[in-house]
Amino acid sequence: MAKTPDYFHGRTVLITGAASGIGRAAAAIFAREGANVVAADIDAAGAEAVAAGKSAVAIACDVTDRAAVDAAVAAGIEAFGGIDFLFNSAGAAGRRAPFLDIDAALWRQAFALNVDGTFHAMQAVIPHMLERGSGVIVNMASMAHRRGGPGHSVHYASAKGAVVTMTMGVAREFADRGIRALSISPGPVDTPFQAAARTSPELARRMLEDVPMKRFGSPEEIGELVLFLCSDSCGFMTADTVYVNGGGGWR
Repeated sequence: MAKTPDYFHGRTVLITGAASGIGRAAAAIFAREGANVVAADIDAAGAEAVAAGKSAVAIACDVTDRAAVDAAVAAGIEAFGGIDFLFNSAGAAGRRAPFLDIDAALWRQAFALNVDGTFHAMQAVIPHMLERGSGVIVNMASMAHRRGGPGHSVHYASAKGAVVTMTMGVAREFADRGIRALSISPGPVDTPFQAAARTSPELARRMLEDVPMKRFGSPEEIGELVLFLCSDSCGFMTADTVYVNGGGGWR
């Protein structure tokens, strides 16, 4: 939690991938704390559902399209006067595949969504944060970047490794100008991601067996971590990736 009471009240977070999973959970958590939410997602109807009943705006946004990301940032600033926090939650593996079955289209898709999307959003919002003299960026990485995704997700693990590196570089470049940037590297989380990636029952079982807590994480648990990282409780924290995995060793 934040050190300062009502710290998030009236501040604004832009969340990509806000229509489902961790992004959706984070939107609800920030709204609970009184923050304004800019819910951006390629699923326009899903973003509208997330924004309903909150101090929020829904933006249809394909994060692989730089113009769409620029428009989402501009819309958030126009709606609430500024953006204090950016949570890049949009991402996916596309589908699971052994290394030799990863074709060029799947490789490009993984990097376009996970790496390009994160790059676009950071580059679009940082000039605004520099003008304000403050800002926090949290990017979604994965435990997979430490293990490499052998047998099923080398493309996804490689993309998330790029996210970790990019976050570190951005954090260090702007550390003395009021901007913090961190990434989160979760273990398996119970979200629609697993079905979308066509995770086999065997792989899901192996992933579960590797977690000493013997369960997957919940989207809300990750969302609460995002809130904490954006708070004034960890102002000296930047450039790192935070592992949250129930004690698992997928690294």
